[in-house]
Amino acid sequence: MQIELNGKPHAVADGADLAQLIAALKLTGKAVAVAVNRQVVPAQLWAGRVLVATDKVDVVRAIGGG
Repeated sequence: MQIELNGKPHAVADGADLAQLIAALKLTGKAVAVAVNRQVVPAQLWAGRVLVATDKVDVVRAIGGG
């Protein structure tokens, strides 16, 4: 199925959850924030948040610097 990831179409498996998406993006363990349909989803809830085709997911990675 297709979702929107950071403004672009992205294919995920039917029934995939946010934790699986983050793993597929190789971001597991990284400092990231995730919002689905403009609502932030805490990391502890990623495994329970199943994605559907109408979802718009934004993944933002924290980068240190100055």
